[in-house]
Amino acid sequence: MTDQNDVSAEVLENTRFIQDVRDQVATVVVGQDEVVERLLISLFTGGHILLQGVPGLAKTLLVSVLSKSIELDFSRIQFTIDLLPSDILGSQILDQKSNEFVTRTGPIFTNLLLADEINRAAPKVQGALLEAMQERKVTIGNETLSLPAPFLVIATQNPVEQAGTFELPEAQLDRFMLCHRLNYPEPSEEREVLKRNMALGIRKEDRGAVVNTEFDVMQHKPVGSSEDLVRCMQAVNDIHVSDTFLEHVIEVINRTRNHPNIELGCSPRGGIALIKASRARALINGRNYVIPEDLFVLAEDVILHRIRLNYEALADGLTGQAVLQDMLRDLGATPSQISQEA
Repeated sequence: MTDQNDVSAEVLENTRFIQDVRDQVATVVVGQDEVVERLLISLFTGGHILLQGVPGLAKTLLVSVLSKSIELDFSRIQFTIDLLPSDILGSQILDQKSNEFVTRTGPIFTNLLLADEINRAAPKVQGALLEAMQERKVTIGNETLSLPAPFLVIATQNPVEQAGTFELPEAQLDRFMLCHRLNYPEPSEEREVLKRNMALGIRKEDRGAVVNTEFDVMQHKPVGSSEDLVRCMQAVNDIHVSDTFLEHVIEVINRTRNHPNIELGCSPRGGIALIKASRARALINGRNYVIPEDLFVLAEDVILHRIRLNYEALADGLTGQAVLQDMLRDLGATPSQISQEA
């Protein structure tokens, strides 16, 4: 019988690859360790992620450097009110020479797709993207095409500016395995950001010069390959989950469905996501088994966007975050294992 405390050579190999990726990201993005961990969790489990945060927190830079670290294709779509489904999925156009329709694929055919400000697009466009996320296939005309593997949607949502936005319904939010809220950097991190920005310099072009950006100085040398990614995905699938941990997940999910302040509880997809994400976090932290801390730390990102408070709770000024934190404390979570913001 394998001793779960023995970290296998394969786990160590995966840990080195993960650390190399994190180090590469850290060369251009200051801090944001928690976001990087969530992105890796999504990547290793094939689960899409929604990032909520104000503009200017280096989300695009983060995804771009992550794609280059593992040699993955990367596309970014700025969602706007006039965006059409065909702008994302692709369309059929008439070839004037052959007089036949040919399929032109859209930017969704990539490995990492950054859907920037997804709530600015009309529900029809959001629906087209979310259907592709679920089925990993796209139908253009009469032709059905499979999306590449891996395929990961990283959507962003600005929680502050609501003018001209369309709220994502609960059923669509449920398609995202994780919803992570980004915070402003700490003062020490912000100081480092400013110092790095001042040191970017300029480069000569034509008869003038251009001020460099973080994208210009980004390392393009990959630190891993798709084989490393596949190995990590397999390792996540092999992470041991005890029956006790399984019961804890079922308990958390069921409490959201029976809580007096919650109108809409967590879906079965939420429980599946909690197991997957916990396994991936275990691997990232060099373990081949999950522990209760994985559940507590990830609960907010997995559960919060899947529940809706009832009218009485909202009238009393409660938030979903506060209700969930109380629930986790009842289940034995320590203050360091759950967010302190509510």
